[in-house]
Amino acid sequence: MLEDIDARIANELAADGRCSYTDLAERVGLSVSAVHQRVRRLEQRGVIRGYAARIGGEEIGLPLTAFVSLTPIDPAAADDYPSRIAHLRQVEACYSVAGVESYILKVRVPTPSALEALLAQIRAAANVSTRTTVVLSTPFEDRPPLVASQA
Repeated sequence: MLEDIDARIANELAADGRCSYTDLAERVGLSVSAVHQRVRRLEQRGVIRGYAARIGGEEIGLPLTAFVSLTPIDPAAADDYPSRIAHLRQVEACYSVAGVESYILKVRVPTPSALEALLAQIRAAANVSTRTTVVLSTPFEDRPPLVASQA
């Protein structure tokens, strides 16, 4: 858990990563130098892991999003699936999960045939069976977490 002021800073930056130190200081009620120091400490502690642009899939020609669940064909096989599929750039995220599946992948591709080809690549590279859920629409995505404070 974070101190209240650090949680407020983290929440502000999660909502607007391009916020200037001046604006951030105004929003949380500190001086610019105090905010700068606190942001640096949050970065050093790994609370803030980076700043990135969120790219719209449809706008760059990747309108099809799917979730692909991986189940090992051989339950005794080494659990090295993430390294086996790391080279597949269409895989946006890889989550280790509890349950029947071992991992769930978030993928983005341009067409259904590209998804079919990617599934074949995943199966071949990782020696897994897959179950795919195609996303029809995305009411919201990339919501910043609500950073809790000690207070």
